[in-house]
Amino acid sequence: MDIFGQAIADYYYNHSPEDIRTETNISKEDILPTAYLFRKYKEMPPIEQQALQECRGKILDVGCAAGSHSLYLQNKGLPVHAIDISKKSIQICSLRGLQHAYHTSLLEWNKEKYDTILLMMNGTGIFETFEKVPTYLQHLKTLLVPNGQILIDSSDIKYMYDQEELDALYMFKVYYGELEFIVHYKNYSSSPFPWLYLDPNTFKKIAEYNGFDFEIIKKGKHYDYLARLTVIP
Repeated sequence: MDIFGQAIADYYYNHSPEDIRTETNISKEDILPTAYLFRKYKEMPPIEQQALQECRGKILDVGCAAGSHSLYLQNKGLPVHAIDISKKSIQICSLRGLQHAYHTSLLEWNKEKYDTILLMMNGTGIFETFEKVPTYLQHLKTLLVPNGQILIDSSDIKYMYDQEELDALYMFKVYYGELEFIVHYKNYSSSPFPWLYLDPNTFKKIAEYNGFDFEIIKKGKHYDYLARLTVIP
């Protein structure tokens, strides 16, 4: 079930849309208003606004959802390719006027090279697990032109654990940012899927080990941050 795509399509066509509900293995159910996926620039949080202002050249928007970031950039006259694993989301992106929207996963995309690669709304979630981060970073490196940049956001979710829980995770060598998500929409529920949050210190170490410079360019109010990765010459 393409849950995000169904919610986006229902909202676009006004087919009795409802909010998306999410839960994780460490938290209770939370609400993501479907309307939020259609937000305008002025409705975006400061980290997203900053990321869009930092975009330059040819851009790849990874996990584009309803295409809000891509449409903003396209309207500024920038060339944008948008990709998402949700087929229905890509269909709605095209109906909203996005000129280059493709149904594919990041690891399958290798057709172009970009000046900017954009991964928003906890962009590190697309890496799935801690173990897979190098695989994704090395693939992203192949998609960058010389002097290209990756703009990506995440959060340090250590605050969600008490010390006893953290000690247990450290003992079993489990990174605390590895979560399992379940998404609900109307009467549909997804299977659990991995979603990764990376604290900035850990992300910096992994990025540098994989040949990237790592720079935090904006911090949010709740342990979130925007980072820029560039390939070390």
